[in-house]
Amino acid sequence: MAAENRNERVEGTNSGDASATPTILHFGVVPLLAGIVSSPGQRVASAAILWGLLGLTGIVYEVIVARRMRTQSMYAPQFEDWVFHVVLPFGAYAMLAASVYATRSNAASAMFGAGAAALLLLFIGIHNAWDAVT
Repeated sequence: MAAENRNERVEGTNSGDASATPTILHFGVVPLLAGIVSSPGQRVASAAILWGLLGLTGIVYEVIVARRMRTQSMYAPQFEDWVFHVVLPFGAYAMLAASVYATRSNAASAMFGAGAAALLLLFIGIHNAWDAVT
């Protein structure tokens, strides 16, 4: 009986790691990015390096989330789950990482890219939180 309970916890943890934890992370990245961009006394290039590292870290994390979604056994992910838990966040983090390259030629475009990525992550977090509640 104890072994069965332990296995149930492991499956539940995998499901949470595939859905709840990324949602919380996306919500956390938005104010972190806002803090990076709005820090006083820094140049756009230094902020861009930080948000680029954040984007690369997010890309790696989304690969981990995709693997967790495939291996969890609590439910079978639907198309919408893959879009909102893997594809769109991966795109947002990739946009964040790629916008670093725009800082050399056009800082305003780079800031727009970082803002768009933050807004996308916010909307993804809202959708995923709503989906988890309903």
